Amino acid sequence: MERDVRLLPKAHLHLHFTGSMRPTTLLELADKYGVHLPDALTGGEPPKLRATDERGWFRFQRLYDIARSCLRAPEDIQRLVREAAQEDVADGSGWMEIQVDPTSYAPLLGGLIPAIEIILDAVDSASRETGLPIRVVIAANRMKHPLDARTLARLAVRYVDRGVVGFGLSNDERRGMARDFDRAFAIAREGGLLAAPHGGELSGPASVRDCLDDLDAARIGHGVRAAEDPRLLRTLAERGVTCEVCPSSNVALGVYEKPADVPLRTLFDAGVPMALGADDPLLFGSRLAAQYDLVRRHHGFTDPELAELARQSVRGSAAPAPVRAELLAGVDDWLAKPAG
Repeated sequence: MERDVRLLPKAHLHLHFTGSMRPTTLLELADKYGVHLPDALTGGEPPKLRATDERGWFRFQRLYDIARSCLRAPEDIQRLVREAAQEDVADGSGWMEIQVDPTSYAPLLGGLIPAIEIILDAVDSASRETGLPIRVVIAANRMKHPLDARTLARLAVRYVDRGVVGFGLSNDERRGMARDFDRAFAIAREGGLLAAPHGGELSGPASVRDCLDDLDAARIGHGVRAAEDPRLLRTLAERGVTCEVCPSSNVALGVYEKPADVPLRTLFDAGVPMALGADDPLLFGSRLAAQYDLVRRHHGFTDPELAELARQSVRGSAAPAPVRAELLAGVDDWLAKPAG
């Protein structure tokens, strides 16, 4: 018998804003605003995606943009965050960091600062309603000018006291050199934010190394391609840099052919800290607990190893010491109870 992974306390560190939406909510909001959704978003099944070529990544982004266009009012934002929190609580999450590029929401929400404040208000109220501590990682877009990223970093730092804990860099890592964004990340780090850029997903180990060398990353969004470079694995392990690994997403986007190909065991055995994440459940079809199930089913992780993954997610988070201590004690309790 196995212990229920939904009861295993864990932190969720890689969850994108629109991508956290429930499919049923997307359908309702699209109906509310008269947005025509493509069949890929209405079929009840995750869309067939493959982002390893330019056309595939464009299609993925297009689907994401269409879904985001259905978030037009503060109450839509509140609903999205509340429901994402409810899903996370059901999956055993005791700490959630949700990632958002507010510039993408600004046109429909009255501007950049109103968008940030609406998002942070929604996070605050969802946290109170569900009891789940939620924080925000503000992410710049690699496809935009580095000056935009600097503006965003300065804004992110202004909201440290309102729940912003990190600064990220998302979108297609094959575009835009990491070093172009070094000043933005310096602003964020100097302001007390954790540096958590994407790397090592669609591009190889060099993109992970760039995030370390040029952006002084404390965490790497994805990072799985580091498995191709033993020296890089040693560096990640020695520095204690957590990789936010999203197995279902990696397979859905064609980075790996099947779940068993995701190099989870390689990273784990090399001592690289990992935090399993759902990335974009709306598009990839599975949430947080399903990632732990996948690791158990396809990689043979034992319950003590799953518990260690949960601990690594907590240690890699921006959670304050009392929250960490409570979650880590909960992991020990989960393991101490007999299976079945």
